[in-house]
Amino acid sequence: MEKIEKIKDILHKQKEELKNRFGVLEIGIFGSYARGEETKESDIDILVVLDERFKTFDNYVDLKNFLTTLLCINVDLIIKDAIKPRLKPCILEETIYV
Repeated sequence: MEKIEKIKDILHKQKEELKNRFGVLEIGIFGSYARGEETKESDIDILVVLDERFKTFDNYVDLKNFLTTLLCINVDLIIKDAIKPRLKPCILEETIYV
């Protein structure tokens, strides 16, 4: 199984916990992993949509740490609402949703 497929499978299996514990409504992968250009040094870029009640700094940090531990890869966590307008089209175009 391809690396991106393994990651998608892991995230898919955790969707219920991600929703209940962290308020994740949508989750996707973008960046080098989505393009198949990752290296050993690459982090993984993850895009999330959060329930409004979960949009806190503590929840963000907890979710980032949870995903880093779960995937055994450093995670660059981006909240969809916080993407800079000039970057948004490029990021959304390459995002692979789980």
